[in-house]
Amino acid sequence: MIKKKIKTISSLKKIIASLKKNGKKIVFTNGCFDIIHSGHALYLEEAKKLGDHLIVALNSDASVKKIKGKSRPIVGEKERATVIAALESVDFVVIFNETTPLSLIEKLTPDVLVKGSDWKQGKIVGADHVIRCGGKVKSAKFIQGCSTTQLIKKIVKKSSN
Repeated sequence: MIKKKIKTISSLKKIIASLKKNGKKIVFTNGCFDIIHSGHALYLEEAKKLGDHLIVALNSDASVKKIKGKSRPIVGEKERATVIAALESVDFVVIFNETTPLSLIEKLTPDVLVKGSDWKQGKIVGADHVIRCGGKVKSAKFIQGCSTTQLIKKIVKKSSN
């Protein structure tokens, strides 16, 4: 069941078209999701409440390296996709190679685009497209102290003691 949630862009496009035809609201979010933690789980659960189906677009390993640096990701894209797909709140996972999901958002045109509240409204990639197509852009609560970078620092500190 988990692997069936991981889709290619072309198959996801067809699925979304069918879901929308049946009146379903599509929610979209994206990120690296390198080391999954409680902040991710709570964020995705909150995003799911904004519609009927939640799509998580996952940065590929190559795009994570471009964004976060050579030492990242810690966890490979296939493993990250599997863990994200295992979450009850997530309906579909798609991996993308670009550093931003703009092209993917334009192809899928979700009804709701969600980012964490740490993102300023004017800086959310794809927001203009979603709004122009009649959709909404929402902020999900950012959990302070829950970040992959902080988790990595904690692991390094504890392992060096």
